[in-house]
Amino acid sequence: MKIGIIGASGKAGSLILKEAISRGHEVTAIVRDGSKIKDKDVAVIEKNIFDLTSDDVKPFDVVVNAFGAPLGEEQAHVDAGNTLIAALKGTDTRAIIVGGAGSLYVDENKTVKVMDTPDFPDFVLPTAKGQGRNLDELQKTADMKWTFVSPSAIFDAEGKRTGTYQSGKDHLLVNSKGESYISYADFAIAVLDEIENPQHINERFTVVGEAE
Repeated sequence: MKIGIIGASGKAGSLILKEAISRGHEVTAIVRDGSKIKDKDVAVIEKNIFDLTSDDVKPFDVVVNAFGAPLGEEQAHVDAGNTLIAALKGTDTRAIIVGGAGSLYVDENKTVKVMDTPDFPDFVLPTAKGQGRNLDELQKTADMKWTFVSPSAIFDAEGKRTGTYQSGKDHLLVNSKGESYISYADFAIAVLDEIENPQHINERFTVVGEAE
């Protein structure tokens, strides 16, 4: 498949890129600074997400949005998401959005989100709100295929690739130790599994894994 990865030089994007290459896909990195992509076999589009157009994304089967806004910038996630929505509407290209855990629910009736709980860190709140608003916009959008992937509350960049994970939909999950945990490497596996075998068209899902 032809896969474009926005933010392919970032923490999540680089591991999704690596996973996609290992599975034999035709991968293009969509980044602001092409020099950050060290794999010379990867095609590069050097472009800011805010400047993407339909012509940029139409050639791909899937575009992964792993854009990372600076911490504390709520609006950047919303603006980036809206730019991608505008570029993808009416095309056959599917979007996979790397979201956050803050918009997941912690109660059965879906009234309390992770970001509404007392222990949620204040410095992460703007980012969580921005990603949550991006999900809201996607849910209101017609004429577009998308999937929003929420990691667990503990999203570990240094964690091992165990090769396994469990998935759910809109509720925060915990592993066998009662922890809401996923490594970036196992998250990347879940993203590629969803790309290759779509199970969540026009909806959100979440994943949890075991810490080594």
